[in-house]
Amino acid sequence: MLRILKYVYRHKLSLFIGSLSMLLVIGVDHLIPYLQMVLVDDGIIKKDGSVILPIIGGILAITLIKSVLGYVKEYLYDLVGAKVHEDIKNEMFQHIQSFEFKYFDSMNTGELLSRIGEDVENIWQTIGFGLRLFVENIIYFVASTIILFIIDWRLALICLAIMIPIGYMGTRLNRLLNAGYGKISDHTAEINTTAQQNIAGVRLVKAFAREKHETLKFLKMNRGYYDLNMAQAKTMRKYFPSIEFLTNIALVAMIIVGGYFVLQDTMTLGELVAFSGYIWNLIWPMRMLGWLTDILSKNQASAKKIFEILDRKTEIKNKPDAYTPSLVDGSVEYKNVSFKYNDEMVLKNINLYIPSGSKVAIMGTTGAGKSSILHLIGRSYDVAEGELLVDGVNVKDFNLTSLRTNMSLVSQDTFLFSDTIENNIKLGNPEATMDEIREACRIACCLDFIEELEEGFSTEIGERGIGLSGGQKQRISIARALLRKAPILVLDDATSALDMETEYELLHNLNKRFSHSTTFIIAHRISAVKNADIILFVENGEIVEKGNHKELLALKGKYYEVYEEQFKDFETVESGVV
Repeated sequence: MLRILKYVYRHKLSLFIGSLSMLLVIGVDHLIPYLQMVLVDDGIIKKDGSVILPIIGGILAITLIKSVLGYVKEYLYDLVGAKVHEDIKNEMFQHIQSFEFKYFDSMNTGELLSRIGEDVENIWQTIGFGLRLFVENIIYFVASTIILFIIDWRLALICLAIMIPIGYMGTRLNRLLNAGYGKISDHTAEINTTAQQNIAGVRLVKAFAREKHETLKFLKMNRGYYDLNMAQAKTMRKYFPSIEFLTNIALVAMIIVGGYFVLQDTMTLGELVAFSGYIWNLIWPMRMLGWLTDILSKNQASAKKIFEILDRKTEIKNKPDAYTPSLVDGSVEYKNVSFKYNDEMVLKNINLYIPSGSKVAIMGTTGAGKSSILHLIGRSYDVAEGELLVDGVNVKDFNLTSLRTNMSLVSQDTFLFSDTIENNIKLGNPEATMDEIREACRIACCLDFIEELEEGFSTEIGERGIGLSGGQKQRISIARALLRKAPILVLDDATSALDMETEYELLHNLNKRFSHSTTFIIAHRISAVKNADIILFVENGEIVEKGNHKELLALKGKYYEVYEEQFKDFETVESGVV
C-alpha cells in the first residue's frame, strides 16, 4: 500500500484540498449532536424558545456546508484515483514495452491484459473510494470516541468493550480475503487468456468444429472463477452477521444503560441524545469494516501482481554510454557466436562476415536456427558466447533504439494492426509521404491490389490483417519494412505465401532498388535465394555450407539436395540449367 501512496503523492495538491474538505466535513458533522444536546436540554426541557430557532438554523447551515464540501471531497478523491489509475497504466505499458522477446515467449497476452485492466481498476476503486472512506472512518472513530468519553466515560467504556471483538474479526477477515483475492486475480488472467485466444482463433475453432469443446472448457474455467468468488462470499458471510450483531448490541446497551443514567440524574437527556449521535460515528465504521476490508484486500492482491511486473528488470538494456551513430553502414560480423534459449544450445560457434550491401540467403530445416541468427542482430535476444558486430561495434554497445531504427524486419508471423492499410505501412516511418508509400508498395508488388480496393489505402483491415490473403499481408508487411529505408533489411521467410512469379518480381525489385541495404533472406525455395551474394545452409545450429549458388551446387551437399528435389521435374542437375 505504501508504494501505491507514492503515486497518490504525485497529486498532492488535489489530495490536500480533498483531505481538507474531508476534515471540515467531519468537523462540522461533529457539531450536530452537540447542537441536538443543547436543543433538548436548553430549548425543549427548559422551554427556552430563544434557543430553538438559532440551533435549527445552525443545523441547516451545517447541512449546506457538508453538501458543498462533500462534493469537493468526492470529486477530488475521484480525480486523484483516476490520475493514479492513469499513471500506473502508463507506467505498466511503458515498462512492458521495454521487456525482451523472451519475456513474451512465456507470458500469456490475457494475463498481461488482466494486470493492466482489472488489477489497475481495483487500485482506482481503492484510491478514489475505499482509501478515503477508510481514513474518514478512522477519524470519525477516534474523534467520536474522545467526545463520548467526555460526555460519559462509563457508557463509552461499555460500548467500546462490546466493539473490541470487531477489530479482531476485521484483521482476520483481511488475511482470509487477501489470500482468496490472489487466487481470483490469477484465475481472472487465465479466463482472459482463454477468451482472447478463442476469439482471436475463432476461424480455426469453427473450421475444426470445436465450438462445443471450447465452450465447455470456458464454462469449466468460469465455474472455477464462480467457486472462488463464492468462497470469498462465504468468508464474508461468516463475519458480517457477527459484526452487525455486535454493533447493534452496543446500540442496545447505550439505550438501556444510558436511559438508566438519565433516570438516576447522572446524565441529562440531551447528553444521551448527543451520545446516540456520536455513537453512530463508531457503529458505521465498524459495520463498514468488513466491506472496507474487502476493498483493501482486493487492492493488496492486485498491487502485488502489478508490482511483480513493475519490479521486473529487462535483461536486454542500454549501457549508460551506449553508442548512438548518426549513420549505420550495415556490415555484420559474427565472431564465435553461440546462443542458448532456455538452457538449450540453439546456435553453436557461428563465424561469419557480411560486407555492407550484401545479399545473404539462409536455408535449412525447420528448427535449425535460421531465425535465431537474425534475431541476434537487433538484440531481440542476446548471444550466450562470442560477439556480434555491426559496423565493427558490438551490438551490446549500441543504443537499442538507434540499432533497431537502422533495421527493417519482416518476421515469419506477419502482424498487421486493426487500422488502415496506410497507417500499417507507415508504422516504421510515420513522416513518409504518399509518394514514398506508393513507391514502397510498388517494389513490394502490392500497389495494384491496394488501389483496386474500394477505399484504397484508407481501407480498414481487421485484427492481424483479417480480410486479406496470406500473400497480401506479407506484401504489405514488406512494403512497411521497405518504407523505413534502413541499411539492414531482414526478410524472415517473408515470401512463403507468395506465388513464384510474384516472389521473383519482388526479389528482382529489391535487388534493383535496394542494392545499398544489407539484406538477409530466409527462404525454403531455391528460386528465392539463388541470386544472393552469400548463401548459408544451417543445420542443428551450425553453418554447414556457405557460398554462392554455383559454388554450393558444385559442392553437391545439402543445398544441392534441396535444389535437386525442387527441380527434379524440370531439367537434370547435370545440364547445369537453373
